[in-house]
Amino acid sequence: MRVVVIINPISGRQGRPETARHRAALAQQVLSAAAIVPEVKISERPGHAYELAREAVARDASLIFAWGGDGTMNEVGRAVAFSNTALGLIPAGSGNGLARELHVPMQPEEAFATALRASDRTIDVGEINGHLFFNAAGVGFDAHITWLFNTRPHGRRGMFSYVTIAARELFTYRAPQYTVTVDGETISSRALLIAVANSRQYGNGALIAPDARLDDGQLDMVVIQERSPLATLWAARRLFNGTLAQAKGITMKRVTQATIRANEPLRFHVDGEPVAETSTTLSLRIHPGALRIKGGNRGV
Repeated sequence: MRVVVIINPISGRQGRPETARHRAALAQQVLSAAAIVPEVKISERPGHAYELAREAVARDASLIFAWGGDGTMNEVGRAVAFSNTALGLIPAGSGNGLARELHVPMQPEEAFATALRASDRTIDVGEINGHLFFNAAGVGFDAHITWLFNTRPHGRRGMFSYVTIAARELFTYRAPQYTVTVDGETISSRALLIAVANSRQYGNGALIAPDARLDDGQLDMVVIQERSPLATLWAARRLFNGTLAQAKGITMKRVTQATIRANEPLRFHVDGEPVAETSTTLSLRIHPGALRIKGGNRGV
């Protein structure tokens, strides 16, 4: 069994120099105790985790662990998708959306142990304009906030910082007019955001699509119409109790393919990582069962 561990040394700890050494030593210790001699790799720049994972898949790795946040999971997952290699998650990010949805333990030792004794399962993979995602993608306000959150030169990570930025920007953001085409039906909306969810949550328990399932062969599209900032803030509490569908101006629809258009370039994110494109049209689709996962709870 060839096992590779790819570590993002800056996720979750503000890039302390000792983080990479500590995580590498822990991975060696835990896996060696399970009679596995792992290959431990440290990512050095954006996109490097994808390159390392792609090389490991080409060498027929059985299992690749992604140790980091949602961005690291996305990079490694993109390399692993559509292959016979399985993905293991060691969560260490701000939101850990996919890991939380799969009920992966937050403690690294427990996450490793759970993955090693688990059988493989497959989950669906979403695609937006050629960019794969596994947890959720978004267009509009959440993509705008994700861009600001991820491109700050300095500053704290975590849910508090994200919410602080969102609350500030909500009072100045102007929503564009979108045209969404799904199954021959066209919906026009001045939407605050359009989320496309493979799982229920963004991360930290924020349930953007409470009925979504990772392996149902569908994406859950959530259109949130523009309302006053105060009304939006009041409705946001529903993200944490699973009642978002009951708020005014919310449309939820299950899709396998869809198109989103606007009269201006569309900024979007995949698994919390911002993507800047000049296109005014975004195409969405689902790839059922395209990613093998090891670890977590099979009941979700």
